[in-house]
Amino acid sequence: MTSSFEALLPSTERALLHRIAVAQTEGRAPSFAAGVVREGKAVWFGARSCVDGHEPDTGTQFRIGSITKVFTAVLVMRMRDEGLLGLDDPLEKHLPGTGVGEVTIAQLLSHSAGLAAETPAPWWERSSGTLRPEPADVLGERPTPHPAGRLFHYSNPGYTLLGSLVEAVRGVSWEEALRGGILEPLGLTRTTLRPVAPHAGGWAVHPWADVMLPEPLEDLGIMAPAGALWSTVGDLGRFAAFLAEGDDRVLCRASVEEMRVPAVPPAAGDAEGGYGLGLQLLRRDGRTLVGHTGSLPGFLAGLWVSVEDGVAAVAFANATSGPLVPTVAADLIRIVAEAEPRIPEPWRPLSEAEADPELLALTGPWYWGTSAYGLRVSPGGGVTLEPLRGVGRRARFRPLPEGGWIGLDGYYLGETLRVVRRPDGSVSHLDLGSFVFTREPYGPEDAVPGGVDEAGWRGL
Repeated sequence: MTSSFEALLPSTERALLHRIAVAQTEGRAPSFAAGVVREGKAVWFGARSCVDGHEPDTGTQFRIGSITKVFTAVLVMRMRDEGLLGLDDPLEKHLPGTGVGEVTIAQLLSHSAGLAAETPAPWWERSSGTLRPEPADVLGERPTPHPAGRLFHYSNPGYTLLGSLVEAVRGVSWEEALRGGILEPLGLTRTTLRPVAPHAGGWAVHPWADVMLPEPLEDLGIMAPAGALWSTVGDLGRFAAFLAEGDDRVLCRASVEEMRVPAVPPAAGDAEGGYGLGLQLLRRDGRTLVGHTGSLPGFLAGLWVSVEDGVAAVAFANATSGPLVPTVAADLIRIVAEAEPRIPEPWRPLSEAEADPELLALTGPWYWGTSAYGLRVSPGGGVTLEPLRGVGRRARFRPLPEGGWIGLDGYYLGETLRVVRRPDGSVSHLDLGSFVFTREPYGPEDAVPGGVDEAGWRGL
């Protein structure tokens, strides 16, 4: 996201401020802070506080809870890209002795490893990390209550194991790997493991009276990779821009896109949710959001990105419960996207190199059986195949070095599209994962699986 934009319209800014003001008032949060990023640039910040003149600013730290998991996932994906591990590797290959069997790294990233949601008592978020000095201490006697790979079951201990994996493979602490691998390259100078002033204090607000109680601040020890970080609206805005486009200094675009692909079905009863490799997925207001929510005693946080709209939002509150912070972050995206929709790039013709006559000759209608599809050339030598009428499977494809194309989305994700030629070199048909697309519907000379009735088409 690199375009330069003017500030938001005054009406849009007022709508954003109204949304967080309502959240702070109705949610009874001591303070509330939020920001919006558009096309990689911070375009709005707003804050409310119960103390006049003491609103947080873009550099005020809040604890971000489980948004920390996204940072841990990026560190793991980076090690994959460097060839230090494979996502299908069993955890025990790199971190022996955990007792979780053949659970894979990908399953841990996607919360499908079957691990328990929480550690043995006492509750880890409100007790000292010294009670759990080793990975075995966060797993308990029955570490995998569910079969691995079968269902989504959110697991904080799972991300503790991933943090220990980072340390084992890198040979440095998780905090040091985080600093060198993500924070320094992206310039996230106000994202830290421990609070650095100025920072908000964590509060519990009485459910039936307008009074508050300070929440304790615990060092979470080895549970830190699951939820210990502190950050700011400014830093998480920059991190959101990274989650939209990638950054080769940290993780390339393709790997960030891979993190956004659903890895497991949504949990039962959660039709609008899902989870990729370290990223929550949400379908809301007709758009797909990726990011994460977070909470620890005294703090609530939300980070969402709409890649299609080029808009991201971050929201914080320093309350244990009350304001629906992740919902507010999603609403901020909706407000901007609907009030000021993304302006598309100007249409431009293909370059001379992309206007390959052989590729252009493949464009136009093709038939899978009697279903009509159109093949369109995309920039970079890619193609798009889409139904011309009725329902059907639309997919984009990128070119392969050895020829043909590989599917990028939908039913044909990862499937190969190739041109099949006759002995004389002319095009016979397109093969897409064994599906045959011909220039005519059931042409008598075409390579239709099962053949074509010799009598041809007929009336009643």
